[in-house]
Amino acid sequence: MGGMTRRSAVAAGLALISWAVTALAAGPEVGKAVPALKVLDVTGQNSPNEVDYAELRKELPTVYVFVPADKWDRPTARFLRKLDEAVAKQDQASYVVAVWLTDDVEKTKKYLPLAQQSLQFGRAALACYTADKSGPREWQLDLAASLTIIVAAQGKIAEVRDYRSVNETLVPEVLEALKKAAGKAESGK
Repeated sequence: MGGMTRRSAVAAGLALISWAVTALAAGPEVGKAVPALKVLDVTGQNSPNEVDYAELRKELPTVYVFVPADKWDRPTARFLRKLDEAVAKQDQASYVVAVWLTDDVEKTKKYLPLAQQSLQFGRAALACYTADKSGPREWQLDLAASLTIIVAAQGKIAEVRDYRSVNETLVPEVLEALKKAAGKAESGK
């Protein structure tokens, strides 16, 4: 390995992976206002209506999760379930809005209540973006990602993360971003 030890090579590799996750993040610009998010709320408090979650959640700490329907799998379901549990323990104001990106809205409208029944989310709404499989243009989503996470508080984007693969071990870093965003919101009042 030349002058590089195995340990430093692993550290360099991990740093590169961490950088790649951050560098690949598309999404709206951090620090900017949360763009409109008109979706069909299939299982949340506003079901079965079309709502603008950015408007409804305004100042409140929110984790927006964009799920390409064709990439939904068991590890993603476990991640979302653990995220829901963690957010429920954090505070009463925080919430998860999971938005399915699909080209078959009718099938998704039938599937999401089944997912809710199975996973028993308490602090998460399952919603469907009905206009276009690529999601709202203003959100600038990376459709190659398995999941895009956008953390917001006080009406501003606090963090954007795209994941190529996902599982429940990622929940602590998303929760930490939410805590940080909510803390900034509280200290900014």
